[in-house]
Amino acid sequence: MPYPKIALRGAVVAVTGGARGIGKATADLFAARGAVVCVGDLDPADAADALVVDVTSRESFGAFVGTVMDRYGRIDILINNAGVMPLGDFLSENDAISRTTLDVNVWGLIQGMRAVMPHMIERGRGHVVNVASMAGKLVVPGLAVYNASKFAAVGLSAAVREEYRSTGVSVSAVLPSAVRTRLASGVPLGHGMPTVDAADVARAIVGSVRSRRAEITVPRYLAGWDLVNATAPEPVMRLGRKLIGDRRALTSVQDDVRAAYEQTIAAQARQ
Repeated sequence: MPYPKIALRGAVVAVTGGARGIGKATADLFAARGAVVCVGDLDPADAADALVVDVTSRESFGAFVGTVMDRYGRIDILINNAGVMPLGDFLSENDAISRTTLDVNVWGLIQGMRAVMPHMIERGRGHVVNVASMAGKLVVPGLAVYNASKFAAVGLSAAVREEYRSTGVSVSAVLPSAVRTRLASGVPLGHGMPTVDAADVARAIVGSVRSRRAEITVPRYLAGWDLVNATAPEPVMRLGRKLIGDRRALTSVQDDVRAAYEQTIAAQARQ
């Protein structure tokens, strides 16, 4: 059964983590297409009219959704975009940082879908985008818990999509490769690693409203990764990893550039 169409012009869109990076690019693109956009962020200082939302808190997410519902009476599209990406050796990572990664990247999606989807189901239409990552398909040394969170995000999105496929509400997972945002600050990008801009991811997110595809990789050619991963011999995969320098998150991080972002995560973990 096809999902009910959602016209972008006039659609009410809620975006978490919308003050910068992928979230801001997405909010701006939806607004340019005529949508009514409500931005939520833990630190909304950089976004005019943004609402404060802690996606790890059921109460905070509920208050964010409640405000949007009070203003506009509905949410047509939810973009679960808020995320964190600490780097470092798995055994040395602080427990609080690991918990925060799972809380934001997994529980943030759970809280958002549980807060918004009942209203969508009641109306018989709606669309949810969970911003995951290609790190939910392939492992990267130095990102173990982040990998775990994004594998969970991909599986959660697929499971919820299937469970509610007959309600008129769709769930799509968007899986970017390395993105030039502050999450990747201090990490050498390129050099064989597919790298995209926030605007590229925003176009994929907005495009999902029309396609309603289950998974959308950015760039699109990475959609064949599952087949490659399943069929390529392990020695070949290891050679490929070596050629692109897949350990750079452990060995080549510019700590002075990265420090400000890591401090932001640590502050969130202490809350």
